[in-house]
Amino acid sequence: MGGSGKTTTAKSIYNRIHRKFVHRSFVENIREACENDNYRGVIHLQKKILSDALKTKEKIDSIGLGANKLETRLRGKKVFIVLDDVTSFQELKALCGNRAWFGTGSVIIVTTRDVHLLNLLEVDHLCKTEEMNKDDSLELFSWHTFREACPAKDFNQLSKKVVAYCGGLPLALEVIGSYLYGRTKPEWESVLSKLKRIPNDQVHQKLKPNVTEILNGCGLYADIGISVLIERSLLKVVKNNKLQMHDLIWDMGREIVRQSSPKEPGKRSRLLFHEDVSHVLAKNTGTNTVEGLILNLQRTSRVSFSTNAFQEMNKLRLLQLDRVDLIGDFGDLSNHLCWVDWQRFSFKCIPDDFYQENLVAFELKYSNVRQVWKEAMLMEKLKILNLSHSKYLRSTPDFSKLPNLEKLIMKDCQSLSNVHQSIGDLKNVLLINLKDCTSLENLPREIYQLKSLKTLILSGCSKIDKLEEDIVQMESLTSLIATNTSIKEVPYSILRLKSIGYISLCGYEGLSHDIFPSLIRFWMSPTMTSLPRIPPFRDMPLSHVSLDVENNNNLGLSCLLPKLNSLSKLRSFQVQCHSKIQLTRELTRFIDDLHDANFTELETSHTSQISVLSLRSLLIGMGSYDTVINTLGKSLSQELRINDSIDSFLPGDNYPSWLAYTCVGPSVYFQVPEDSVSGMKGIALCIVYSSTLEIMGTECLTSVLIINHTKFTIQIYKRDTIMSFNDEDWQGVASNLGVGDNVEIFVAFGHGLIIKETAVYLIYGQLTTMEIEPILEVAAQPSPDVEIELLPKTNEKIFIRLAKRVGKCLCLNQNRDLNNF
Repeated sequence: MGGSGKTTTAKSIYNRIHRKFVHRSFVENIREACENDNYRGVIHLQKKILSDALKTKEKIDSIGLGANKLETRLRGKKVFIVLDDVTSFQELKALCGNRAWFGTGSVIIVTTRDVHLLNLLEVDHLCKTEEMNKDDSLELFSWHTFREACPAKDFNQLSKKVVAYCGGLPLALEVIGSYLYGRTKPEWESVLSKLKRIPNDQVHQKLKPNVTEILNGCGLYADIGISVLIERSLLKVVKNNKLQMHDLIWDMGREIVRQSSPKEPGKRSRLLFHEDVSHVLAKNTGTNTVEGLILNLQRTSRVSFSTNAFQEMNKLRLLQLDRVDLIGDFGDLSNHLCWVDWQRFSFKCIPDDFYQENLVAFELKYSNVRQVWKEAMLMEKLKILNLSHSKYLRSTPDFSKLPNLEKLIMKDCQSLSNVHQSIGDLKNVLLINLKDCTSLENLPREIYQLKSLKTLILSGCSKIDKLEEDIVQMESLTSLIATNTSIKEVPYSILRLKSIGYISLCGYEGLSHDIFPSLIRFWMSPTMTSLPRIPPFRDMPLSHVSLDVENNNNLGLSCLLPKLNSLSKLRSFQVQCHSKIQLTRELTRFIDDLHDANFTELETSHTSQISVLSLRSLLIGMGSYDTVINTLGKSLSQELRINDSIDSFLPGDNYPSWLAYTCVGPSVYFQVPEDSVSGMKGIALCIVYSSTLEIMGTECLTSVLIINHTKFTIQIYKRDTIMSFNDEDWQGVASNLGVGDNVEIFVAFGHGLIIKETAVYLIYGQLTTMEIEPILEVAAQPSPDVEIELLPKTNEKIFIRLAKRVGKCLCLNQNRDLNNF
């Protein structure tokens, strides 16, 4: 804002370094130079720059000619130019054009109240002047008032009051400090009293032009208006997204209003001062000019006025009262009210004759209401309803007539025991705050239908003991704050909320990507004593969990899943990474954690013992099991019977119903073919391994990982899931495969096994009986050293016939024992 020290700072820099430049110019007070005649003002400033920089006088008849001369005369020269107090982009274009005008090493400093201009200019460095701190403010004030660095002893407290009023604004400190020089204590007191109502004229005049210009251009369009005010440094956004205005700007704005009708406050657009408001209401002198009225009494006693005093104020839009009672017909209040903030409202219910259809915000904090409305009325414009600290309120209102409500705030309503089920009708609600509603025992099930809700606050609701699994329906929920409740169990479904960003629940508080790994890790491995304890999840089924691994998440996938096979409820776990590097890192960590150092030792130590190991195969089916198992049964049996070499075991791409991809080792790569996803019925994964007779592959299988290198995802299926793969599991696999995706499937085994070859078969269509019958005829003479392990869900009749023919056959389904056939 004006007077914050921009020009002083620029001058200080100029004085320090200007001798390093032959061509230099300090152009001061551009706002004032262009205020009365912008055209001539800009031409005058162009002449000044050329005169200062080149020590010559130039004849300039137009802004365009001046810009051309600046460009041609200064091109290639190393210049230092300060443009002070710029007000428009046109001024910048005329005075410094673009970087091509000047040579290497040039420095251009621009001071302005409008940061938007600097953004348009694409400056290299942006420096915002801040208010001075208390100590520096007191020193600056003292130099102007007492001609020394500290206040005179008897004026120390008075000086601090003046400094507090100036709010760190250098201009105010200098002007008011100089004005108080040599004055007595009574004169100081008088000046302070006056400043509280009427700002110093010099300070006022310095600030007023910018404020008036902006307010005239806002047209009360809040979105752009507030943005412009922030750009011009008249407003700033502080903690909790609140707007803050410098006290001097606030005072100056009130003074502008006061000067519109100094002697008749009832003719001002806004009634702000206590004495003025009380006078207007007591004498009934309000007019249709009044648009806003504020009367906040800070003492304990209340005052009363008649509603008749509002009859003429029929354009009143803002009404803010505290400890004020109105007596009479509420129909006298303006129908144009859009914001009512009435603290300590004494009525037990809002009067029926109070017109509220145009209200956008209705705040009744610390009220005595027992019931908000006797009958619900349609309030289509209402967006904010705040009933906080209403200690007698037992039930929320009926929300069915508040279709556009965005914020419901009912903090510390100690008697509130019922939330109306119509809360589910609030299709546009963003915030529900029920903090410290200590009598509230439960939430209506309908609240979980709120798909637009972003923030839910239940902290201090000590009687609420659970959150329903339906919370997963709150698809927009970003913040859930529920500390100091009786909630002991976390619903599983909360892990599926992709929008959730902040959690405060069951002793955990912070960003969700920090909290969720802790929740999941405890849930997955409850015996890990190194982790802080959290109450367990409710005993309800959860099939799939998705985790978005942030770049700053140091936990890693390996820490989240230390004992994958110990999980009884989880069927799959998907991890979303954000880069190839991160995907590789997480995958490496996980695999290292699974195999540890013994994996390498196992491979090297047993290589020489291959001859004494049995060659076996394992078939894993995902999707259409009958198709997968029966199609591959023939080839597996035949290949292992007749192949003496260990170089190649698995069948290739010899069948019209599958696409085959084969690799050496525990993983296989493939690219999803075109038009394959929609027609794909399943995936068969075949592994040939060597092992001792005592160790079977199904006993050592740890998990199967499906890595999509294109989408940066890792899908993890534990052994128990693989053994009972269902349709939902298959849909999870298929939904993450897109045409052209580069995919890797990794099979993780424990100790004692050496994987020789892995193949993946993408299965299409259904097999007919004619295709199945030949399979039953080929396994008549299996080798005694060959064993085929069949996973469950194989067709019953085919399973029995294969079992009789293949010889040693391992049945993995706990309900099927070979001896029973």
